[in-house]
Amino acid sequence: MGKQDRRTFLQTSAGVIGLGLPSAEAFAGAAGFDSLPGLTTRNAAVNSGKKPLRLGLIIEVDKDPDVTMRKLKDLELASAQLYVNDLDPKNAPGLRRSLETHNIEPTSLVVGGPGKEVWDFYGGPLTIGLVPRETRAARIAHMKKASDFAKVAGIPAVQSHCGFIPENPNDPVYKEVVEAMRDVAVYCKRNGQNFRYETGQETPITLVRAIKDVGEDNQGVNFDVANLIMYGKANPVDAIEMLGPFIQGVHAKDGLWPVNPRDLGQEVPIGKGKVDFPRIITRLKELSYKGAITIEREVSGPEQVKDVREAKVYLESLIG
Repeated sequence: MGKQDRRTFLQTSAGVIGLGLPSAEAFAGAAGFDSLPGLTTRNAAVNSGKKPLRLGLIIEVDKDPDVTMRKLKDLELASAQLYVNDLDPKNAPGLRRSLETHNIEPTSLVVGGPGKEVWDFYGGPLTIGLVPRETRAARIAHMKKASDFAKVAGIPAVQSHCGFIPENPNDPVYKEVVEAMRDVAVYCKRNGQNFRYETGQETPITLVRAIKDVGEDNQGVNFDVANLIMYGKANPVDAIEMLGPFIQGVHAKDGLWPVNPRDLGQEVPIGKGKVDFPRIITRLKELSYKGAITIEREVSGPEQVKDVREAKVYLESLIG
């Protein structure tokens, strides 16, 4: 997920297809994945009739959701990953009406907490996602509450970090996390939703292993290309070869490799970091990815607005 700043977006501010490379289905087989039953069909239904690689923004919903929708309209963005502080069910119908009135596509509801989350290499394994035992039950319950909220609000997916999933599949904590992931995925499936894991704390192959061990066909990946670099886990150009069959969302964010063993690498404006966006966009097209690309910039105020506008222009030049 990242820093709190990205959730509070604008709170303080003013108003190569045809190359003959494999499709997503063929790629999954060639890569050695047994496709989860129904996964491709479910993804196709979510994206039916919509422009592939459409741009959006991750944004916190204001108390008055119309304020949020006007911010998106001002940026000329028509999709969004939404973070909602208050998941009171009575707020969901109003959010749904606002989304429909302003013709904004909600691609996922982003969930974090409850409890402390520390975004570094020391506190992170102890506090992030479903890995820490002390907060696991409360977070499972919170994700289920988010799923119920998303159902009423008309949001097709719930999205979160699972945390520093152990790479050793024999680790008892790994098995516990898989059971927790399955619990949430099954609940979301009953609500007609996908459950998406945002990349970052785990290696790509560890996430693929966990998805396969969970075994539900409504799981997906939100491919945060910068997180993979900032956490020192993988080059996203390489990671897409492992995660490709499961990608349902993409975060357009840039970052630098970590330079010390305690802190994550720095998040920077798109084009200033180590993410090779031309190659990423090209590969997404080759894999027939039909979902959204969601801009994320983890600063606040006018700088954030400026960077988002510049990112939009840059990404549009690549998407075509």
